[in-house]
Amino acid sequence: MTTALLLIMLVLLLAGFPMMTTLLAAAAAGFLFFFQMGPEFIIQQMIAGIRPSALVAVPMFILAADIITRGATANRLLDVAMAFVGHVRGGMAVTTALSCAMFGALSGSTQATVVGVGSIMRPKMLQQGYKDSFTMALIINASDIALLIPPSIGMIIYGVVSGTSVAELFIAGIGPGLLLMLLLAGYCYVYARIQGIPLGDKYSWRQRLRTCRRAILPLLLPVMTIGGIYTGVFSPTEAAAVSVLYALILEVLIFRRVKLSDLSSIALSTGMITAVVFILVAAGSAFSWVISFAQIPQQILSGIGLLQASPTELLIIISIAFFIGCMFVDPIVVMLILVPIFAPAVRLSGLDPVLVGTIVTLQAAIGSATPPFGCDIFTAIAVFRRPYIDVIRGSFPFFLILLLMSVLLIMFPPITLFLRDLAFR
Repeated sequence: MTTALLLIMLVLLLAGFPMMTTLLAAAAAGFLFFFQMGPEFIIQQMIAGIRPSALVAVPMFILAADIITRGATANRLLDVAMAFVGHVRGGMAVTTALSCAMFGALSGSTQATVVGVGSIMRPKMLQQGYKDSFTMALIINASDIALLIPPSIGMIIYGVVSGTSVAELFIAGIGPGLLLMLLLAGYCYVYARIQGIPLGDKYSWRQRLRTCRRAILPLLLPVMTIGGIYTGVFSPTEAAAVSVLYALILEVLIFRRVKLSDLSSIALSTGMITAVVFILVAAGSAFSWVISFAQIPQQILSGIGLLQASPTELLIIISIAFFIGCMFVDPIVVMLILVPIFAPAVRLSGLDPVLVGTIVTLQAAIGSATPPFGCDIFTAIAVFRRPYIDVIRGSFPFFLILLLMSVLLIMFPPITLFLRDLAFR
């Protein structure tokens, strides 16, 4: 059965079918031919996959990201970052990394961050003398922070698939997200020093205060989202609803950069993205049920000895598997397929599921920015209108930084678990 399912998926992928069709075809083969179950069972499992209430947060965070991307919020956040670090060596690049963290705290999406930050910061970095290859690679890889800093859409999907608390995952992602931002900022400083990038203008404290005042309202959005979850005022799903309402108030009523007539196109864009996500989740849920019912994960894990692996060895193998998978396939699909496979080994090892979820999310983010088929690369190609080779040319140093980040999370779990334990233990 395992061989048959793999062959079905491989043939359909090579024939150019979308991943949704591939997953559904493999699931249907399992239900109809191996288990002799009718199509109604497939529908049941698909509906069960999109039934968890935590998934309601996904379209709402996507909608909030669409609203602020079209409004004034992104520019005001970028101005704050520029005011405080723009004058240091490599300040423009450091501003870009910091902006990705702030924008990620609003959108939860790497692709939205590439669009929102990249479209504004790339012209400024080029004007200051940065190479275009470095600029594009920085934007693509710094967008990984958006998948770690809450609200992370990747963490929502992982939490639903694995049964892990989304609220705990959100809080656990803050430490790794900030550490990754600092590592990228350090490399930006070294690069600017070697390349002789000129210093930017230094803002006076009066200008900084003025910039901060203009950004107070946008900065309240992540504070409300994270603070509300941290204090237990509302759940991640309720935080998503608050994000949408607050984004609408900001952009429609206060900044007036988004008109009521724009909301229909924003809603349509959100609906299309949400439909793709939910169809993948539904198809992946049916496929996951098939492989779980057939005990394929246990067969695979016992066949390669993973059930006897130490926790550290298991984390390394999980990291490699998810990284490679996300290089070729959408991270959501990889989570839907691989999380159920590794679940038995994770339970036996005694690993904290929140730690595993954070590491999996990091690998999904890295894979999204890594050739050959990282989804952020193709987003950058569309936004920057540059050929594929130009977009990926400067990626190698950032890959090393992200590899270091992966090692640090595996070797030092408190980086991930400290804030989670402080909030929930």
